[in-house]
Amino acid sequence: MRNKEIKKLTVDELKNKVNLLKKNLFNFRFRKVNGQLEDTSKVSQMKKDIAKLLTKLNKKG
Repeated sequence: MRNKEIKKLTVDELKNKVNLLKKNLFNFRFRKVNGQLEDTSKVSQMKKDIAKLLTKLNKKG
C-alpha cells in the first residue's frame, strides 16, 4: 500500500483497513505454517502495511 493511498483515507476507513489486514494476516500465518502459501513475502509486506496504517491513524487521531 502506498503512502498516497493512505493519505486519502479517512479515520474510519483506516480502522476498517487495519482490521481487514489483521484478519488476512491471521489467515496467512496458518497457510504459511501448513505450507499452502507460495509467496511467503506477503506476510512481511502485510505487517508493514498494517504498521503504516497504524502510524497514520495515530497521527490523525
